Amino acid sequence: MSRSWMAHIFLSGAQTALFRQGMPIFMLHKVSALPASTRDPFDYMTPEVLDAKLGALARAGFSSVPLDEVSRSPISEKGGKFVLTFDDGYRSVSENALTILARHRVTAIQFLVVGEIGGQNRWDIAKGETAEPLMDKEQVQSWLAAGHAIGSHSVSHPNLRKVSKAEAREEIVGSKKRLEDTFGVPVNHFCYPSGRYSPAVKEQVQEAGYQTACTVNFGVNVEGDSPFELRRISPLYGSEILAKVCHRLRRKFSRI
Repeated sequence: MSRSWMAHIFLSGAQTALFRQGMPIFMLHKVSALPASTRDPFDYMTPEVLDAKLGALARAGFSSVPLDEVSRSPISEKGGKFVLTFDDGYRSVSENALTILARHRVTAIQFLVVGEIGGQNRWDIAKGETAEPLMDKEQVQSWLAAGHAIGSHSVSHPNLRKVSKAEAREEIVGSKKRLEDTFGVPVNHFCYPSGRYSPAVKEQVQEAGYQTACTVNFGVNVEGDSPFELRRISPLYGSEILAKVCHRLRRKFSRI
């Protein structure tokens, strides 16, 4: 995809209509080229595509707001706004996205796996995924200094539905305290690892003092929705989805 072609990326009428129905929260992970070895190409977005997509949102009249705004005032008052989230704390976001976000005056939140700061995506590596480095303490501090926020994505990225209540508490409450103690900022937002949660897990998140929690459920957020079951959208266009499906198929059949 060339830079000149990407300059003409725009939102379709259907996308614009969907995004204006409530508060869209966009979900991204890694900002880098797609490695041939990855099992999950949908977690990658190149810097050029991110730049083009943020430009398309601006041309369509959308501007970003911090996730804090979702809990401060009714969603119905936020027409034309969006929230940008990044899961896991990948170093590629720190290295490749900060300049792009500044150029488009977009603020974002990075959900960090506090036990792996400066480490790798061990939860994915265990499933055969490509190893990727995560932001270290200094990079998180630079992220905050640039005006962005951090939230908790647990201590170790477990399936919270399958751990004990005590283990879930440490993942939820303990991660909040560790992030606040390390970086000296309030941590008001949680993101369920891999989107897995239950009523009991949601209750623990509320009791821990978080203001919101993000899922991987698709859709925009409208008035009356639970702030602890926020829906998100992976902002992929049809051509990207097709290319990434083809990547998966090539990888699958290359092993046969």
